[in-house]
Amino acid sequence: MTFPVARRVQRVKPSPTLAVTARAARLKAQGKDVIGLGAGEPDFDTPAHIREAGIAAINGGFTRYTNVEGIDELKDAIIAKFQRDNQLNYERPQILVSSGAKQTLYNLCMAVLDPGDEAVIPAPYWVSYPDMVLLADGLPVMPLAGMAQGYKITARQLSAAITPKTKLVLLNSPCNPTGAAYTRAELRALGEVLIEHPRIIIGTDDMYEKIYWEPAPFCSLAQTVPELYPRTVTINGVSKAYAMTGWRLGYCGGPKDLIAAMATIQGQSTSNASSISQKAAVAALNGDQSCVTKMNEAFKARRDFVVRALNSIPGVSCLPGAGTFYAFADVSRAMAALGCRDDGEFAELLLNDAGVAVVPGSGFGAPGHVRLSFACSMTTLEEALGRMARLLAERVAA
Repeated sequence: MTFPVARRVQRVKPSPTLAVTARAARLKAQGKDVIGLGAGEPDFDTPAHIREAGIAAINGGFTRYTNVEGIDELKDAIIAKFQRDNQLNYERPQILVSSGAKQTLYNLCMAVLDPGDEAVIPAPYWVSYPDMVLLADGLPVMPLAGMAQGYKITARQLSAAITPKTKLVLLNSPCNPTGAAYTRAELRALGEVLIEHPRIIIGTDDMYEKIYWEPAPFCSLAQTVPELYPRTVTINGVSKAYAMTGWRLGYCGGPKDLIAAMATIQGQSTSNASSISQKAAVAALNGDQSCVTKMNEAFKARRDFVVRALNSIPGVSCLPGAGTFYAFADVSRAMAALGCRDDGEFAELLLNDAGVAVVPGSGFGAPGHVRLSFACSMTTLEEALGRMARLLAERVAA
C-alpha cells in the first residue's frame, strides 16, 4: 500500500551525492570491487584533542539538552574565530549553532522565504541548495558559470538574475563541487550589485574556508563588502576542516533578528545540536590549528595529482580548484565519443566498467561534468584514476 505524501516532498529529489555513496556501499557489500569517490568526507580521524574533549564531555555528564542556539562557551569560540579569521564582529545573540551547516542553511531558507520568493543560486551549486529553497516554497534561480569563466558568476550575471521577487542569494566559496573561490575583487563586484537591492538577504557558505590554497588570503563577502554585513548570514562549520563530519556541528553569524527567526525554526524541528559535539567544537576552534594545516597540505597534494591525471585522460578537462577536496571534470567530449546520452549514463559506465563511483554534474546544475572527491588516500586515488584512464583511453581513442 502506498500513501500520498505532501506536494513539497514531490518537488524535491534525494541528494545525488548520498545516493552515489549508498550505491557504492551496496555494491561493495555484494563483493564488487568499487572505489567510491562520491562522498565529501575527509579520510582523516578527528584530531585527538578534539576527540578527547568529546570524551571528557561524556564522562563529565555533559549529555543533556542545551540552549537551542548553542552553549555560551561555543558561541564565544565562534565569535573569536570570526574575529580572528574574518575580521567580523558578532555578539552572542548573533550566533546560532546547528546540527551541521546543512541545517543552518535550511533554517535560513525556512526563515526568510515565502511562497513565490526567489533565491539566486549560482551554478554549479551544492546539490542541496535548490531543494532547500523548494522545500521552503521558494523558487531557485540558477545562473550558470561554465569552465570558460572559472565556474564563477559575474556581476552582470548576478544583476540579470535578480528580479523584484528575489529574497535570498546563496554564495558558496570555495565552491562545492568546483573548488572555485571568488577573489576579493570579484566579491566586491558582486557586492556592488547587492548593495543596490537592500531587500535581499545573503547567505555565504564558507564551509571550505580552511581547505584553500591560493596565495591571496581567503575572504568572505561580509568581510570584503562591509556594507552588506547587516543582511549577510555567514555560515561555517567544523565538519570539513577538522574531519568532524559525523559530529554534525555547523554555525553562523548574522543579523540578530534573522538569527532569532532561524533559531525558532530550529527549536521546532531539531532543537539544540549535540551537547557533546558542542564541547568538541570548542576544542576544535580554540585549540592548536596545526592539524588543519597538515590535512590541508595533504588535500593540495591530492588535488594536484587528480587534476593532472584527469587532464591526461582523452576527452576529459579539469581546472585546478582553489580549495575544497573535489575535482570537477568536464567529460562532455568523452561522453560524445562513447555515445553517452548524459552524464548520468557516463557515471554509470564508470561504475559498471571501471568500478569507480563519481557524481554526475547534472546534480550540481552543470551537465556534462562529473565530481570526484579526493578526500581519500593517495593510493586509492591512484588506483581510481588509473582505472578511469585505462577504460577511457581504450574506448575514447578507439
